[in-house]
Amino acid sequence: MTTTLGLDPKLLEIIVCPECHGDLLPTEAAAGAGTESLSGELVCQGTCGLAYPVKDGIPVLLVDEARRPA
Repeated sequence: MTTTLGLDPKLLEIIVCPECHGDLLPTEAAAGAGTESLSGELVCQGTCGLAYPVKDGIPVLLVDEARRPA
């Protein structure tokens, strides 16, 4: 069974932010017309607020690849 962004709910229960160890909340990105690939972000709910990309259902949990909060 998969959930938002094609991620398994059990995976979302165990992964945390590599920077501050906060919980990660999946957020879908606005898809362009004709786009069928799953993409979005896992946004840290902890102190850092980093947003990690999810590309084709695979979370990229690298601090260097994360988007900093505005």
